[in-house]
Amino acid sequence: MKLLIITQVVDIKDDNLSFFHEWLSMFSNFCEEITVICLYKGDYRLPENVKVVSLGKESGKSKLKYLYRFYRNILKEKNNYDRVFVHMNTEYVILGGLLWRMWKKRISLWYTHKNVDWKLRIAEKLVHIIFTASEKSFRLPSKKLYVMGHGINTEIFKPAEKNTRGKILLSVGRFSATKQILEMIKIYQNLIKKIPELKFIIVGGPIYKEDKKYFNKVNGYLRDNLLEDKVVLKGSMPHLNVLQYYQQADLFINLSKTGSLDKAVLEAMACNIPVVTTNEAFENIVPSECFVSDISKVESTALLLLNDFNKNSRAEIINNHSLDSLIKKIIDSINKI
Repeated sequence: MKLLIITQVVDIKDDNLSFFHEWLSMFSNFCEEITVICLYKGDYRLPENVKVVSLGKESGKSKLKYLYRFYRNILKEKNNYDRVFVHMNTEYVILGGLLWRMWKKRISLWYTHKNVDWKLRIAEKLVHIIFTASEKSFRLPSKKLYVMGHGINTEIFKPAEKNTRGKILLSVGRFSATKQILEMIKIYQNLIKKIPELKFIIVGGPIYKEDKKYFNKVNGYLRDNLLEDKVVLKGSMPHLNVLQYYQQADLFINLSKTGSLDKAVLEAMACNIPVVTTNEAFENIVPSECFVSDISKVESTALLLLNDFNKNSRAEIINNHSLDSLIKKIIDSINKI
């Protein structure tokens, strides 16, 4: 198979999307040739059968330049791919979909978000197949939809060889009100009344303007409640750098309201950390005692898990959400369309 992949960022050091570098490496094992068109190209180390072409955001090009480069490259590389895989960005399906269909290129889309907008509705009509992580991470009814699970690299995200845990509560993800970080901190305030030595580490930074306002609000709360030494805000960091915090944590907390299958929860499970979550997408994935639909019950659940948890949550990820398995399923499905 010769595959064209459209994605936003190819950069092993990117704070938010560096995980896709692992996807590209895995795709290369199943494809004769891969051409990647990305908006931004940074540092990458990919096999020889992967060619990366940027639309130029790293050098400050305008949106018109991006558009010109997009059409120039899908035409220039036309004979170097027979199938197209678009990662998340439905606008690229809209821009290229009619041309790809005219050229008889089979089009696939990976999309995991509860938002259903006009771009997704148009993209759904243009693609041949759609992949998503869970039933709740794609909310537009479609006969083209395949639920695949997520892709966690279990060779990297695994428990430490030696026990390095030390009374740490952990949360990982974009610093956003949708993640209910302030609510987590209030729960933590109650937990330290019973476990005074417990620390709370939050990995992830704000991305959008409203996130930055929320970040300032949370910082103000920490300052006013003398929690700055207890709650450690690590900010954004490359994907692989988060591993050390998973391996140190005793409990992972996720109160996301997005309804999407957050990879961070699955990465924590791959490291065999107990998790507590209110995210409906995980209701049938995490052990039953780890899912709570009522946020008022998170504190008692967290206390229970901190004091007594002996289930192997890693097995769920290996069996149903490993990166190797995901890419194989995607490739098999693309080959059939």
